[in-house]
Amino acid sequence: MTTTDTDSTAAKSPTGEELLSVTGLVKHFPIRRGVLQRQTGAVQAVDGLDFTVTKGETFSLVGESGCGKTTTGRLLTRLLEPTAGKIVFEGRDITHMSEGKIRPLRKDVQMIFQDPYGSLNPRHTVGKIVGAPYKLQHVKTEGGTKKAVQELLELVGLSPEHYNRYPHEFSGGQRQRIGIARTLALRPKLIVADEPVSALDVSIQAQVVNLLEDLQNEFDLTYVMIAHDLSVVRHVSDRVAVMYLGKIVEIADRVDLYETPMHPYTLALLSAVPIPDTKRRARQERIRLQGDVPSPINPPPACRFHTRCWKAQDICKTVEPPLLQLAPGHQTACHFPENQPGGDAPKTGTAG
Repeated sequence: MTTTDTDSTAAKSPTGEELLSVTGLVKHFPIRRGVLQRQTGAVQAVDGLDFTVTKGETFSLVGESGCGKTTTGRLLTRLLEPTAGKIVFEGRDITHMSEGKIRPLRKDVQMIFQDPYGSLNPRHTVGKIVGAPYKLQHVKTEGGTKKAVQELLELVGLSPEHYNRYPHEFSGGQRQRIGIARTLALRPKLIVADEPVSALDVSIQAQVVNLLEDLQNEFDLTYVMIAHDLSVVRHVSDRVAVMYLGKIVEIADRVDLYETPMHPYTLALLSAVPIPDTKRRARQERIRLQGDVPSPINPPPACRFHTRCWKAQDICKTVEPPLLQLAPGHQTACHFPENQPGGDAPKTGTAG
């Protein structure tokens, strides 16, 4: 990642007005076996999430692969039906809204997908791809769809002459810009960006991230950013939620999370982020977690991180820690959190 570690969010102005509210969100995928396809278990992809997103902010979900962040994004856009819980968008409960009722809402909630090629139909021209939302939502544009599409292409840094080209004629970064143009067509209020730069070359990632920021400032967009790259998250986020095995273990303002992480898992993730400053790098000890992430089919009881946590004690195996606010705007779910106000100095170590 080539972005600089500056306060890039200074130009943002989140209003504090709540746009999205998630309460007790759950998504379990049933496992069926045998001729009769009886359910023998379930993949607990998302298991009880609570968070809010305010207008104009970038709220990021981070964690290792398999933690449930992509599933969460698809639940928010209602591409998946929640098993339980509640999703409220602009004061309306959209949790189990029918397809007929959700269709008009789709212009307000859009998604940028991880794979910039897989999300584009290779048989359609750029003009048809970017113009599709207008057709699906029966939106009439001043000057016609072609003019509107060409303006969108210019907006994301492409040439209007690309209108009649096909996706295979573009680089990965250009394809992602096409996807972003399609997402912007209906001027959505909320954009869920699922790993928008992870499939791109490092040299291109910063360009796309900066484009997303510029568009946010110009159109007052609200982002839910899904990522595993903590350097990207640090550059773009207002607040960050750290997920582990279907649960949120910590939510904090970007600066607080990076300077005073409270959950041991967050501490371990941050210890793996490369630091350009050699003096600071020498002072930072890498925390190496033992073992793999447990299976979401049979997650550990109580605190799901206790099987890999160097601070785990008996209570961690029997009592699930609630997500509590331990500092202003800083929530964590841990019986033995780090960096508590008035507590001990940060500790680092090796899981084992």
